[in-house]
Amino acid sequence: MSQTPLMPKATAVWLVENTSLTFDQIADFCHLHPLEVKGIADGEVAAGIKGSDPILTGQLTRDEIDRAVADAGYRLKMSPPKVKLPEMKSAKRGPRYTPVSRRHDRPNAILWLLRNHPELKDAQIIRLVGTTKTTIQQIRERTHWNSASLQPMDPVTLGLCSQIDLDFEVARAAKDRPATAEAEPDQTLLPAEVSTSDTAHDYGRERRGGREERLDADSVFSKLKQLKRDDEDA
Repeated sequence: MSQTPLMPKATAVWLVENTSLTFDQIADFCHLHPLEVKGIADGEVAAGIKGSDPILTGQLTRDEIDRAVADAGYRLKMSPPKVKLPEMKSAKRGPRYTPVSRRHDRPNAILWLLRNHPELKDAQIIRLVGTTKTTIQQIRERTHWNSASLQPMDPVTLGLCSQIDLDFEVARAAKDRPATAEAEPDQTLLPAEVSTSDTAHDYGRERRGGREERLDADSVFSKLKQLKRDDEDA
C-alpha cells in the first residue's frame, strides 16, 4: 500500500495549479476520488486551501512529475524519505488504571473474584481491577489490614472493569483449566434399555465381578440334610 502524502488536499491543489497531470494521476497520488480532484480544478472543493509543494517537502521530484506528464498512464511514486524514523514498539500493557475514588473498593472486588471465580490467576485479577499480587495474597490468606470489614462486591458493579473484560478472563481461565476426569465405570447409571431388559440381573452380576452365583434347589436341600445329620451326631 502506497503512502499518503502530507496534506493530500493541499498537495492536490498545488498539482492542479502547477502541472498538467490528469485528474486520475493526481487522485491516485493523493488518495482522493477523481471527481474530488475535478471539483478542486473547478473551484468547488478546497476553495480556501493553500497549495502545498510536494517537491519542497521531499515527497516528489521534478523528474517524477515530468515522467507522469509525458505518460498519462504513469502513476506517481512518492520519493523515499531522507530520514527514517525508528519503528514505535507497542508498550507493554500494565495494570488497569483505577480512579482514586474507586481504589478503596478494590479489596472488596478482589474478595468477590476469589470467591466466585477461584479459577482466575493472580495476573488476571491484576488486569481486571489494577491491584498487586501482594494484596491478592493478603486477602486470600485473610492477613489484609482490613479483612474484618471486607465485603465481596462485583467489580463490574463497582465500575472497576467491564462485563466484557470479566467474561473474557473467565473464559480464558476455563480454557486453561484441565479437563475433568471421567467417572469410574461403577459410578455410572445403566442405560434405560439395559435396566429394563431381562438380562439386567446378569449384567449386574458381571459388573460386580461374578460374586453372585446361581443356586439350584438340589444343592440347597443337600446342604440342609448335611447340617441335620451333623446335629444328630452331636
